[in-house]
Amino acid sequence: MRVFVYGITGGVGRLLSRKLIDRGDRVTGLVRRESQRAEFEADGIETVIGELSELTPEALASMLNGVDAIVFTAGSNAVNREVTTEIDGKGLAKTVEAAQLAGVDRFVSVSVLPEALRGSGLTDDLEYYFAVKKIADVALSASPLNWVILRPSRLTDNRGVGVVALSPAQLHGEISRDDVATTVVELLHEGRIRRRVLELDEGSTPILEAVHKNVG
Repeated sequence: MRVFVYGITGGVGRLLSRKLIDRGDRVTGLVRRESQRAEFEADGIETVIGELSELTPEALASMLNGVDAIVFTAGSNAVNREVTTEIDGKGLAKTVEAAQLAGVDRFVSVSVLPEALRGSGLTDDLEYYFAVKKIADVALSASPLNWVILRPSRLTDNRGVGVVALSPAQLHGEISRDDVATTVVELLHEGRIRRRVLELDEGSTPILEAVHKNVG
């Protein structure tokens, strides 16, 4: 499988790209600077330089020749409302349009579990981030693509444990970026899961088994 990753320089994106390469897939990712290319290309990961916020859907589509699937894991991390709007909102919308222009049907979006971080005193910028993520989920779900929306709980940098809770609805807790990336790999390769919203948290089910339980 040839996969294009938007957000490849982020925590989940970096882990995901290496897991896909280890599995034998081809990976291309969008990076912002020439200095970032060497790190990825040393691992056999192709890169394209560009700013997601500045690229048109047509320009994005031109990068997708021969691509089998897209993963959108780009995010602003609620830095500020302008960046959230451009990346999490407009960025996803443009990528969905680009996928249709390029004829790439498989699309996995790493979103956020809406209840994540509730009770921890959310700032206005973080509330806005959650709202934009939900709007983006709705827009993707209305598209004709073969999409999967994955909503993980609060992300941590802990080492992956390989067991999760995955279903259309989960209570919020936390989940390692490592386990999120592994889950995305398995979702990409499980073509029977399509047009589904799945929420992800720590759990007790091995990831591959958890993915298979959501087939149908």
